[in-house]
Amino acid sequence: MDTYDLDLCASLQAEEIAVLESIHPECLSVDTSSKGMIRLEVPVELPDATAVSIQSDVLTENGSSSSSPAAAAPTQASSSANAPPKTISLSTLPPILLDVCIPASYPYTAPQIRTIHATHSWLSLTRFDLRGRLAEMWEEGEGVLYNWMEWIRSGDFLDALGLSSTVDGRRIIRIPHPTPGLLLPILEKFDTSTQAARFSANSFECQVCLTSIKGARCAMLSCGHVFCRSCLEDFWKLCIKEGDVGRVGCPDPACVKEQREATEEEVRRVATEEEVLRWRWLRMKRALEKDPTLVHCPMGLCQTPVPKPENVEEGSPWERLRTCPECGYSFCSYCKRTWHGPVSQCPISATKTLVLEYIALAEGSVERKQMEMRYGRTTLKKLVEEYEQERAFHEWLERSTGTSCPTCDLRVEKSSGCNHMTCVKCGEHYCYRCGARLDRKQPYKHFSTPGLRCFSKLFDVESIDDEWQPVEGFEVI
Repeated sequence: MDTYDLDLCASLQAEEIAVLESIHPECLSVDTSSKGMIRLEVPVELPDATAVSIQSDVLTENGSSSSSPAAAAPTQASSSANAPPKTISLSTLPPILLDVCIPASYPYTAPQIRTIHATHSWLSLTRFDLRGRLAEMWEEGEGVLYNWMEWIRSGDFLDALGLSSTVDGRRIIRIPHPTPGLLLPILEKFDTSTQAARFSANSFECQVCLTSIKGARCAMLSCGHVFCRSCLEDFWKLCIKEGDVGRVGCPDPACVKEQREATEEEVRRVATEEEVLRWRWLRMKRALEKDPTLVHCPMGLCQTPVPKPENVEEGSPWERLRTCPECGYSFCSYCKRTWHGPVSQCPISATKTLVLEYIALAEGSVERKQMEMRYGRTTLKKLVEEYEQERAFHEWLERSTGTSCPTCDLRVEKSSGCNHMTCVKCGEHYCYRCGARLDRKQPYKHFSTPGLRCFSKLFDVESIDDEWQPVEGFEVI
């Protein structure tokens, strides 16, 4: 002990500990009550997402591995060892704890590792003699604590212990453990919590408001884009309120082009429970509206969408039968009345014939009064009014609207703009002039290809005959 300059050793020790505290303050803990004792808590950080395979490896009574020849007996241990390994993708592993005693003559004498332990016992360190491998890294006169931390933190010690291999260019870490089923959720939970803590501690630039905000006030979507919760909340809540459920997704232009929508878990992190319920209802409504065979239950307090019956031949009169799964009401999908059987005609055709016959009769005629007495004047007047409204509506629809959507037959009215239309109901791209479906990726090719009937007709240009207006006194000049 007298051969070493203890003041110099103390200075080197203080310098090394100061460096460790400045680089990895969360990994170093100095025990002030016991001189020379420090604790290193080093997490294992894997590059990107590394495949981790947890293999069953039970030790028998004599201390040998169940997979060794000594454990060839058909015991429960050997049967569990033959179970297929469980593989997961992780970015971090639980930390390795080292209690180290620093002698007064360190770094000229080796530090002593009192205890070494893997958090959650995910690795048997005594079996792989990690303590001995760490001791071999010490060189006289050189500090070794930082090298220990980096060797463990980077996961290089797994290669030295023979737990890491490369298969098809991909690194795989194989961890032997007696109970893989118990260790698997522990490692997944630790990795998730670590990633969440790192995300909350870092700052990110919101791609909407372009403001740098802490991760605790941001949300990362499954596509990897990060936005502040305030921007997502304002945007998504507005879309849900207006019923535009297709825009409740990532606002990044690339994701908008791909029409990527948010998942329910992502919506729940931003919206309230009432808004989530409305979002789910809007999505279901949109999916139902895209199915032309669905018919809503005519009961006023039900309105449940009823699908087409299965195992029914096309053209069969039984296609008209619908039975509401919610209220049990059976009705005809054509006339929305109580089911009248496959043979009887729908009352709609009979009603239309009756109305046309009533309108054709002269006002005040004997035949007209007889019909009013038979069916009721009020009922006939109501039927006539409904018929006239329906006819007027269809006339206006034909007169005021243009080409309907070729997919869902939704009619639109265009007052200005180009002839490239996008249906708000089903999202189909089509031409307003001819009704042809357009390519989603290149919709304007329909208007720029010579030879097509809508070539150079993206906009309708009307000629103005009286464009020239004479100016008084112009001829005199």
